[in-house]
Amino acid sequence: QVQLGESGGGLVQAGGSLRLSCAASGTTFSGYNWGWFRQAPGKERQFVAVISKTSHTYYADSVKGRFTVSRGNDRNTIYLQMDTLEPEDTAVYYCAAGRAILSSIRDPTMYNYWGQGTQVTVSS
Repeated sequence: QVQLGESGGGLVQAGGSLRLSCAASGTTFSGYNWGWFRQAPGKERQFVAVISKTSHTYYADSVKGRFTVSRGNDRNTIYLQMDTLEPEDTAVYYCAAGRAILSSIRDPTMYNYWGQGTQVTVSS
């Protein structure tokens, strides 16, 4: 059974940092894009960052320069380093894996596997 699991969320003050992790089990995810998405209350799930199967990284404009997505050496773990956090970053963060083509890499519907989410709360 394929599973993704996030960890590392929590409460932090504005300007602080958090590092989220996402571990996959049940299969090897070679050939997959790994994405991070977030969903705030009352809002749609939105793209945050992705590391492609060729290890290229892409970011939402709102987090560019503050967040960094990376892959672990075992290639079944990805990370999201979040620096200079803002209250607007408060949301449930999800990792996902899929095989979207580049033009659809920011589209959450193109991802097949999802974690359960981890809450990130940034206080002002």
